[in-house]
Amino acid sequence: MELQDYIRILRRRGWIIILLMVMTSTAAFAFGKLQTPIYQSSVDILVQPARADWGITQSAKILLRSYASWMNTNTRAQEVIDLLHLDRVPADLLGDVQVASDESRLIIQMTVEDPDGDLANDIAQAWTDIFIQWRNAENAKQRKEDRVEAFQLDPPRYALDRPKWKINVVAGLVLGALVGSVITFTLEWIESGVVRRPEDIDRFLGLPLLGTIPAPKLDASRPYALGNTPTPSQPSSAPATPGPVPTPSPQADAPTPPSSGEEEIGPIEPTILLSKGD
Repeated sequence: MELQDYIRILRRRGWIIILLMVMTSTAAFAFGKLQTPIYQSSVDILVQPARADWGITQSAKILLRSYASWMNTNTRAQEVIDLLHLDRVPADLLGDVQVASDESRLIIQMTVEDPDGDLANDIAQAWTDIFIQWRNAENAKQRKEDRVEAFQLDPPRYALDRPKWKINVVAGLVLGALVGSVITFTLEWIESGVVRRPEDIDRFLGLPLLGTIPAPKLDASRPYALGNTPTPSQPSSAPATPGPVPTPSPQADAPTPPSSGEEEIGPIEPTILLSKGD
């Protein structure tokens, strides 16, 4: 197919693509507005050895995952619930918490999701305080040069996690364009063998067009557009005025003889003949 063929298809059926794009983007926007907003709070905890020793640094990297596992337990979730007096169960709260370790930076990353952004910050802060207190208690048992300290880098901060209606609208536009394109070119492929215009003959057969037969123009006021069928006369709307009734004459009923070239002979009257004796 050439470029002009694509342009012709878009001119004929481009409205399908536009309609589907509007429908999918509107649906995505409405779905995003109907969802309950979920906020995500994040906090970074730095795990730092007491001295810059390669052995202690490697030990801290190895222990970093175990620290994340210690935080991601139902026991820690229950401690946070008791501390903040939350009306939740540990398994439910733990499902909204994610703890990950970054060995390259010696950082434990923690995120908390909740419909209330301030409450998400409070949960993240309480969880961080519990971990730091535990590390301080463990460091008290170690020599100063063997300790592994834990520090909170910044206070927790929350941001809207979902729904992100702008991304949803853009995704709806793209999806509508794809679906509309598939439908448009599928319909064009189904009707590819149908000849509707004079240029279709040149495109399909590669033959020049010599002439066309114009379609008859129908007149709505005439029921018969073709042929010599007479048009029924319209009845007159004015009523007929009754006239005098003619009196039939006796001669009117007599047959009229055919006309000829001779002089017409009138009626013959009867004649009575009398003899001399009478």
